[in-house]
Amino acid sequence: MTGTALFVALLDNVVGKVLQFNFEGGQWVSKPVPLPDNATLGIAASSDETDQIMYTVTGFLEPTTLYYSDGTAPPAVLKTSPAYFDPAGMAVEQHEATSKDGTKIPYFIVKPKGMKADGSTATLLTGYGGFQVPRLPAYLGPTGKMWVEKGGAYVLANMRGGGEFGPGWHQSAIRENKQRTWDDFIAVADDLVKRGFTSPQHLGIQGGSQGGLLVGTAFTQRPDLFGAAIVQIPLFDMVRYHLIGRGASWIGEYGDPRIPEQRAWIDGYSPYQKIVAGVDYPSPFLWASTADDRTHPAHARKGAAKLKALGQPYYYFEDTTGGHSGGVDNEQRAKLQALQFIYLMQRLMAPQPGG
Repeated sequence: MTGTALFVALLDNVVGKVLQFNFEGGQWVSKPVPLPDNATLGIAASSDETDQIMYTVTGFLEPTTLYYSDGTAPPAVLKTSPAYFDPAGMAVEQHEATSKDGTKIPYFIVKPKGMKADGSTATLLTGYGGFQVPRLPAYLGPTGKMWVEKGGAYVLANMRGGGEFGPGWHQSAIRENKQRTWDDFIAVADDLVKRGFTSPQHLGIQGGSQGGLLVGTAFTQRPDLFGAAIVQIPLFDMVRYHLIGRGASWIGEYGDPRIPEQRAWIDGYSPYQKIVAGVDYPSPFLWASTADDRTHPAHARKGAAKLKALGQPYYYFEDTTGGHSGGVDNEQRAKLQALQFIYLMQRLMAPQPGG
């Protein structure tokens, strides 16, 4: 509330918006506040005596910025966080893919300078799709510097299972319906190829924790669709997840493997069981932390061990510290980032002239 108006921050198809409501002529009249598009917006502070109000704006290309208005002019930039890459020429678009059951799945793509729709762009696709957690536009930071500045595209998918459209979006893709999350992610990947944004040999996927399970299901169900897969601190052996670490606390999300009917749901997608001989997988990179007290490193270890037993190429890294966050300090986080981006560049980017 301000002295004369009500302001509401909301999500409109995963895009942040702020509406201003004024009581005029006996009814409420609304209008959008002019703030950047394809961003995550919030109301930072307001005065209930005057019309002063401040907003926070964070986008893929814009670091968190504080906007201010006194009610007489549109919001203006008051202060901004440091920028870590040059966004000149980059663009953000939102598109929709059609999932297996016809549901429309939105996704954002951050396109580099001069990107052509000829399937040649190295593209990193990520997402989460679980526990009612929404994945919203956020500043790319190191990803912008090390990936998009170098000509790669970045894609954020908003699958069912997350919280982007409220509790129903989450509830529609849990337990017996969890395959919908994996279908949504694969549909986005297919759509990227169909639109010419990328092609399978240039398309990589990345996700951690529940997102690591997401990547595991994607590259085992559609190994033909991806050229790289980063499986971070994952859930991987879902038939035994209830026995590993905190797994039993997530039965409400995935189901209980001890019950035959529910084990059948999980058997249908558990990545560890789906790794089989005779399939050409995209040389996945699995990494974990010995100190992870949430998703035990046994999941990643088992995935790597099975790939090794079958003679499949893979990469594995395990750090002894850092826990579930994947980094205890900036030095360790930088090392993990470097390992992953070098892997993606080697797998997805064509060699550059001169080396």
